[in-house]
Amino acid sequence: MATPTKVAAVAEIKQDFSESTAAVLTEYRGLTVAQLKELRVSLGQDTKFTVVKNTLTAIAAKEAGVDAFEGQLSGPTAIAFIKGDAVAAAKSLTDFAKANKALIIKTGIFEGKAFNASEVAALAALESRELQLARVAGILKAPMAAAARTIEALRLKLADGAPAEEAPTADEATAAEEVPAAEAETTEAATTEA
Repeated sequence: MATPTKVAAVAEIKQDFSESTAAVLTEYRGLTVAQLKELRVSLGQDTKFTVVKNTLTAIAAKEAGVDAFEGQLSGPTAIAFIKGDAVAAAKSLTDFAKANKALIIKTGIFEGKAFNASEVAALAALESRELQLARVAGILKAPMAAAARTIEALRLKLADGAPAEEAPTADEATAAEEVPAAEAETTEAATTEA
């Protein structure tokens, strides 16, 4: 018989799945409370890293239409529900796992697609612009060697003749913001001297 507490827990996990762009399933056996806190801090505010009960998670995943975790829910389990930058969160998880062998990345989902542990690591290796190119090319589920070739080909195309209406890069946007600020300071100085 389902207790109100269990029903509420399933509903919360199901909601976390539906509100997240990505989720990564981990095993955390052997990590201390301090290490778990350190991991949560490194993931940032847009990622919820929560310890879950396997049975309740299986029910919530099924209700949410997530089948990537089937057969993976065993042992001490925690899930990183990612609402922000999936690449940054995957990078934080894989970096933490390298430094703390007790954290094991089992599987994940990204925009509804199942990822195994090596694909989560490959996602972590992408840069934000590469991720955007990968989405455009529709290669997220393709073998990683083919993905790397496609990304390189897209880079070359952009380098050879990117359209003029293309949005500025983050560096260009920052430089554009800095110029008016410098002009304002010069105008302020001239007004003060007069």
